Amino acid sequence: MRIKVCGMTRVGQIRELEEIGVSFAGFIFYPKSPRFVEKFGLAATDLKKARISINRVGVFVNASEQEILRTVDEWRLHMVQLHGDETPKFCENISNHITTIKAFRLGEGMNVDWKIYPYKDAVDMYLFDTVGVNYGGTGQQFDWKILEGTKIVKPFFLSGGIGPGDDEQVKQFAGQHTELFSVDINSRFEDSPGVKNMQAIRTFYQRLNEK
Repeated sequence: MRIKVCGMTRVGQIRELEEIGVSFAGFIFYPKSPRFVEKFGLAATDLKKARISINRVGVFVNASEQEILRTVDEWRLHMVQLHGDETPKFCENISNHITTIKAFRLGEGMNVDWKIYPYKDAVDMYLFDTVGVNYGGTGQQFDWKILEGTKIVKPFFLSGGIGPGDDEQVKQFAGQHTELFSVDINSRFEDSPGVKNMQAIRTFYQRLNEK
């Protein structure tokens, strides 16, 4: 099963993700995030020098089209994840240039079909996260049952507070949702914001992919 590890900030840990077999590394380009890449001094040239080849996903919140496309070129991103209030038209403009993921923050009683319908022709993939006061992750899980019966016709990432002990729960969910493209993990696999616990990631990956 594919895994995306978001909020990466250290070249050595990104290289280790490749060694483990992780499919995607997420880089946050939102200045208010505690995992904003520039806070850690990580630059695109660092990845080039280290010959990092893992699929790179850039995470943006209400950034301008110009800023996003400039960053796509500079960082050689493979995907863009839009995590703010981006309109379907804005998302469509970005998806004309690069594979685009639209994030939706879900909570109790929400109509998921109503939220995703306007974006069905505007983006390539969805990401489902937990609703919170601020943009970005909360470290908490939403009730995955909210996705039951939803007309999800695109591949999606499952995010929101997934932790080291959730491998069996994720496997069960994957068996019921064939559109699940990848699991997205972040804060519950950290020693501190932006600094991952690589052993926890390795163990989770191994357990998730056990036959």
